[in-house]
Amino acid sequence: MKMLSSLLLGLTLLQPIFTFATSVPAPQIAAYAYILQDFHSDKVIMAKNVDERLEPASLTKLMTAYLVFQKLRAGKIKLTNTVKISKKAWRMSGSRMYIEVDALVSVELLLKGMIIQSGNDASVALAEFIAGSEEAFATLMNEQAQRLGLTSTHYMNSTGLPDKQHYSTARDTARIAEFLIRDFPDYYRWYSEPEFTYNNIPQQNRNLLLRREPPIVGIKVDGMKTGYTEAAGYCLVASAKQGEMRLISVVMGTKNEKVRAEESEKMLDYGFRFFETYRLYQAYKPLDIERVWQGNTEQLQLGLSEPLYVTIPKGQQTQLNATGHINRHIMAPVTAGKTYGRLQISLGSQVISERPLVALTEVEVGNLWNKLMDSFLLLFY
Repeated sequence: MKMLSSLLLGLTLLQPIFTFATSVPAPQIAAYAYILQDFHSDKVIMAKNVDERLEPASLTKLMTAYLVFQKLRAGKIKLTNTVKISKKAWRMSGSRMYIEVDALVSVELLLKGMIIQSGNDASVALAEFIAGSEEAFATLMNEQAQRLGLTSTHYMNSTGLPDKQHYSTARDTARIAEFLIRDFPDYYRWYSEPEFTYNNIPQQNRNLLLRREPPIVGIKVDGMKTGYTEAAGYCLVASAKQGEMRLISVVMGTKNEKVRAEESEKMLDYGFRFFETYRLYQAYKPLDIERVWQGNTEQLQLGLSEPLYVTIPKGQQTQLNATGHINRHIMAPVTAGKTYGRLQISLGSQVISERPLVALTEVEVGNLWNKLMDSFLLLFY
């Protein structure tokens, strides 16, 4: 595995990108549940009550938006499509966009009303447009949650209004935020807009971190979603960048708008100040060359099917090491994408990441001479 070692030797030249002890203790966070994780590596930097099922309030609308974005990307709907507003949507309580019954409103305006103003009326209108009814849309939400691996989440509506069977966790909420940012970067920009006006009613984005004065030094907060119900308390998913590093924070069950912003800021500041993320390897780049037996070629390139990022305490990158564990006697035929080993990344003596090493090319079975010669050589190998 000489290629792996040489790549790690050049680590300091890579672009800055699991969780480990740092000499600086994490701050105390005044929230019932919270999580701070890196967007690229999925490393959890700090967390509390992350898997407890809680009311997600309007954080629910992240999944509502995800499904609408899917339809847009698939070409099944367009931003310019108009939606006729039903009485149910018009009558929604809580935060609203203030759409009027029977009005024709574009998908784009409804998305902005849901994302920026957290409009329950806009959420229901979009749900009915996509699935015919909010109940049918909730079924689609639950199906998508399962596909994304959100195993502790269940939706009953598109808004997050209270229901005993409507719940999620801080961990699942961070994950849907991550999927939304990664899968729909073109639409994600709306989460950073500070204000939206509809029907001559201007409303500010409830995410106070977007308009914090002065801004958090060196950190760009560009999302993402607030939520509140009496049972859920004040909740906030925040996403921020510093250079190429992005962190996602979730707080659930804080006591007011100011506290949810302050506690989120504490987490983000801690993460960026004391941790760094590195991209160690790119996807589909050769990391090792191994012998193939009885094939039409003797060499097989192995690599990763996705980029490998790690998040570690600052100043510890020289302790990173890569170790490859390759299957013994790789025999033809070889299928591209099939696993033929494992790559382990260690920080000191602790394994912090492990990924499959996959074949980057196909290798077909060789001719009779290849097979006979390799069978003979294997007797002594």
